Amino acid sequence: MTKLPTAKQSPIDPELVHELARLIAETDLTEIEVEKGDLRIRVARNVTTAVHVPVAAAPAPVAPVPAAVSAPAKPDAHHPGSVTSPMVGTAYLRPSPDAKPFVDIGTRVEKGDKLLLVEAMKTFNDIVAPRAGAVTAILVEDGQPVEYGEPLLVIE
Repeated sequence: MTKLPTAKQSPIDPELVHELARLIAETDLTEIEVEKGDLRIRVARNVTTAVHVPVAAAPAPVAPVPAAVSAPAKPDAHHPGSVTSPMVGTAYLRPSPDAKPFVDIGTRVEKGDKLLLVEAMKTFNDIVAPRAGAVTAILVEDGQPVEYGEPLLVIE
């Protein structure tokens, strides 16, 4: 007969798992991972969004939009000038709520210039320009949650 480990014998602290799950439920995080020695605990949640689309009896005719009026496609992480988030956190475009932004569209930056902040685990991390150029797009809003690898802005 195999004896199951008791809570005191188990290397996993159920209170820690519960606390991590509570932290995910109370924040915009989709996953969190803790590592201590050989023990690694990862807690994740699936985020699904339901979209209700009403069905019309007959589609209304739509006039074609001239190409010059159409909005440009939003650059993605594969755009050669994208600066992506190195972590999950909250993006801040200014050092404080009443301060001016670090950069605006059209701002000329040099390699190493501060572009914005990403706050993670109550620590503010500087996001700096990886190259010189002009900021051509800012893809996040001040205070917006961001994921690892999400494009933040574009420098061309």
